[in-house]
Amino acid sequence: MPLRVAVVGAGGIGNTHARIYHEHPECEVVAIVDMVPELGKKTAEKFGAQAFTSVGELLASGSEIGLASVCTAGEENGSHHYQPTMELLRAGIPVLGEKPISNKIPEAEEMVALAREKGLRYGINLNHRFTPAAKRAKEWVDQGRLGEINIINMTMWINNPNESSPHFHMRALHPHSLDVMRYFAGDVAKVQAFFKKGKGRKIWSNVQVNLLFANGIIGHLTGSYDAGGSYGLETLEVVGSDARFVLREACQELEFYPRSSREVERYSFLGGMLAFPETFGSRINTWIQQNLDGAAPEEIDASGSDALKVQRIIEAAIESWNTGRVISP
Repeated sequence: MPLRVAVVGAGGIGNTHARIYHEHPECEVVAIVDMVPELGKKTAEKFGAQAFTSVGELLASGSEIGLASVCTAGEENGSHHYQPTMELLRAGIPVLGEKPISNKIPEAEEMVALAREKGLRYGINLNHRFTPAAKRAKEWVDQGRLGEINIINMTMWINNPNESSPHFHMRALHPHSLDVMRYFAGDVAKVQAFFKKGKGRKIWSNVQVNLLFANGIIGHLTGSYDAGGSYGLETLEVVGSDARFVLREACQELEFYPRSSREVERYSFLGGMLAFPETFGSRINTWIQQNLDGAAPEEIDASGSDALKVQRIIEAAIESWNTGRVISP
């Protein structure tokens, strides 16, 4: 019997989630929830599902739901996730949420705590780590090919004119970059940040963040909503005592540079993944498989707990800028 799936939020991202579930042979999209009736109905018709205007209405219908995606947005792309996620978790339904987990730490803490209390799987769509290139690089790190890791640097920038809130850029974009950094380097112990408003900007659209990881690795994040372009949007470099790697555009190019040799390894489009939009399928299919396999909640890759740790780093960066101090998240 296929997993019966509900998708909350029928915007572009919600449609992407629904399409990936719909294409999976062991899933069936049975419910689309959106507060705009016309939008929910249009999306539901596309996938042969039933439309609802709220999670409460869905739950009251008695429809059996095995999985749900919460693809709402709100302020800083995160303020609308809390209510539907809490309703679904209270009903015993595993949830995959969109990033950021929330733009408010207390709400994120409540969602993670409720999932833990209920023993439910709770993941977040931190999809940049779900690429064949990232997985290959992680294997190199785990195998010790880089030696002792010393430095991790990430650059992530896009063109985004949004002026919705002072720290929209940090809270909405950098859950991705900081999650990838944690994926390779572990938990963060100290944060120091500097922000700058771009030309004509009202918001803090540029950031530099220094990071000290709990294991002693030092790192740096460069982020911007003013520096995008047609290429060069994302670059990750991890430097060890024996070698370093560079991962470009989330999935497109991976390079391995031995410290004592000129025999550079270069890989393009590993696993046939050509561009960032394909990472949604990789991440959601991993989520589906972990549920099919009955994975323990603490085994979920890019879990709610991971996402909460990332948001704490983000808030520490904002506090660092506001106070001029180094902050422990």
